[in-house]
Amino acid sequence: MPFTRKAYRAAILHSIADPAEVGIEASYEYFEDGLLVVENGQISAIGHATELLSTLPADIEITHYQDALITPGLIDTHIHLPQTGMVGAYGEQLLDWLNTYTFPCESQFADKAHADEVADIFIKELLRNGTTTALVFGSVHPQSVNSFFEAAQQLDLRMIAGKVMMDRNAPDYLTDTAESSYVESKALIERWHGKGRLHYAVTPRFAPTSTPEQLTLAGQLLGEYPDLYMQTHISENLKEVEWVKELFPERKGYLDVYDHYQLLGERSVFAHGVHLCDDECARLAETGSAIAFCPTSNFFLGSGLFNLPMAEKHKLNVGLGTDVGGGTSFSLLQTLNEAYKVMQLQGARLSPFKSLYLATLGGARALRLEDKIGTLHPGTDADFLVLDYNATPLLSYRLKQANNIAETLFVLMTLGDDRTVLQTYAAGTLVHQR
Repeated sequence: MPFTRKAYRAAILHSIADPAEVGIEASYEYFEDGLLVVENGQISAIGHATELLSTLPADIEITHYQDALITPGLIDTHIHLPQTGMVGAYGEQLLDWLNTYTFPCESQFADKAHADEVADIFIKELLRNGTTTALVFGSVHPQSVNSFFEAAQQLDLRMIAGKVMMDRNAPDYLTDTAESSYVESKALIERWHGKGRLHYAVTPRFAPTSTPEQLTLAGQLLGEYPDLYMQTHISENLKEVEWVKELFPERKGYLDVYDHYQLLGERSVFAHGVHLCDDECARLAETGSAIAFCPTSNFFLGSGLFNLPMAEKHKLNVGLGTDVGGGTSFSLLQTLNEAYKVMQLQGARLSPFKSLYLATLGGARALRLEDKIGTLHPGTDADFLVLDYNATPLLSYRLKQANNIAETLFVLMTLGDDRTVLQTYAAGTLVHQR
């Protein structure tokens, strides 16, 4: 591969720590007139343009953006590929919504051509919205994951995905068996895990749709391949929590089901966690597990409000998830708009710098990838965005009234959406241009 070096000049902002741990001022780095230098797909330097320009070769290509902000690529820690076609489906809570809309939509992924088509649409939507890494649920069909990884590999994206394991309490046309889910998952792991920037996640849908035999085999896969991910759902909806108690009366609670089958660990991400208790948060933190906070979906399906202050108290890793199709937008900016309201309704605050952390470095920490993504530190992958201050007339007008980067950032998260993302770069390559 030929050596490439390019530089990008604009306002630059990235999270360097969790504001809940170090305070707001020490949590970010901001360069009003900044320069980002990229070599061979990685960031090699970041700093004030006036200081860095003199250190660069005379012939380096510099792209200079006016009225724009460079940030790390956004990280979506919970989203469903096969639900792209039913996003914004009307009027149900979780369990009815699954049966009415989700399962019929997911059944179409038995067809590889359909899976290919949706994977293409799905990845374009992620990149249009500035999402450069996502933790993705496939359907029960292995081809859903093959189609997704084939498309992601072509663009050299850092993506994590897995085939859903589901052997009960779902329509016959959409179930596997404990044994087939193990065999098919293993084949996908062997084919894709660690190939380029791709990773595999063992994916039991949630405790009610897996038998004890299937959950045992999910735990076995994690034991066989130590750096695998595990993703599932937990404590999203009160009826779901009650159902788990009926199905697993011998366990002391929802989290204990997963704990018993050895599904907790440093690369385990549990979506929602709206109805977790203190003890469960403590156990998640103790095992290094993470929560994907999905505010848009929790509002849309009437599930409840995630208690972020409780998670912070336990130093529990939290990332942000759009949860499309329960969530109604691929945009993590829009998701942060909803996250702010979740906190407001609980009498708590969400600072724009904590929001930035959740969508970037917090997500990277939840995925144990903070050495590769989530910041703009030299040596990390050059996954970054250019956000346009003049994306819409209202945004342009409003940002002219902003007095500092905190206000600018908050306005971007409140009024911003896919239109705000001017360009998306993955491993130093332009993968979306508005």
